[in-house]
Amino acid sequence: MKLPGLIVAPLTPFDADLNVDDAALKRCIDYVIDDSAMIIAAGVEAQEYQYLDLDQRMDLMARTIDLVDGRVPVAAGVSHASVKTVAKLAGFAKDRGAEAIQVLAPLRPFGGVPTEADLVTYFEAVAAETDLPIVLYLNAGPGADPSPAATIALSKINKVDYIKESSRDLSRVGRLVAEIELAGHARYFTTMQMLLATLLLGGSGITLPPPATRLARMVIDAFEAGDILEAARLQRQFSLWPSRWMNHGLLPTMKASMDILGIPVGDPYPPFKPITGKDRDSLADYLKTTDLMKD
Repeated sequence: MKLPGLIVAPLTPFDADLNVDDAALKRCIDYVIDDSAMIIAAGVEAQEYQYLDLDQRMDLMARTIDLVDGRVPVAAGVSHASVKTVAKLAGFAKDRGAEAIQVLAPLRPFGGVPTEADLVTYFEAVAAETDLPIVLYLNAGPGADPSPAATIALSKINKVDYIKESSRDLSRVGRLVAEIELAGHARYFTTMQMLLATLLLGGSGITLPPPATRLARMVIDAFEAGDILEAARLQRQFSLWPSRWMNHGLLPTMKASMDILGIPVGDPYPPFKPITGKDRDSLADYLKTTDLMKD
């Protein structure tokens, strides 16, 4: 992986019959490929993999790996409460050419918040079932919210080579970059709102969906060129987008943004609705002011 960089989660387009639209998926992957250090296949909630059964998830992994066609590494999303199911998905992903797996830190399936010991035991069991490096995915809500101390403990597990952290908490990010990335345990990735701060603190980059990828790559390029003022100007565009439209959710906002930019990837999986009316108009007006719309 070229670092600092972007772990990118292409959006999943569905056709009228709610099957994955191959042509639209290819458009989305081709749009992000040059900006990506790694592609996630069917691994984050914004990719809507939750609506797919295991066979469909594996098919989406395989299609994504095929469409990436070796241009960058692919990490396959294999999250599941059952380690046996994770192992099945990981084995399939490896056979199809994935170079890593992404696993969400799970909640207790029987209820309650998992302890540090629960999570360490789970990820040690996952690591024992695969030869692939692991992207530890931290996203409170659909998954667990481990403490900083627990996250550091998880980073020391063999094969946990990457961590994606979603808190947007600067004090937490600063500590964990220091005690995980700079300590040499794992590469540490955050979110688009934290990109420049993460780079300045010594982190490896961020995980995000398109079309935010293009703007994020501009931030990294400016940072690497030593133009911090330009990096800050670009980063400020993430202060308003997507936050102004987050009442609709990240996935509908990103799908609407892609459509506005001329790379349609369809609507959210029903019964959830696309952004329409005045909110879509205001989104289109804002995107015209961003560097995403510049040649």
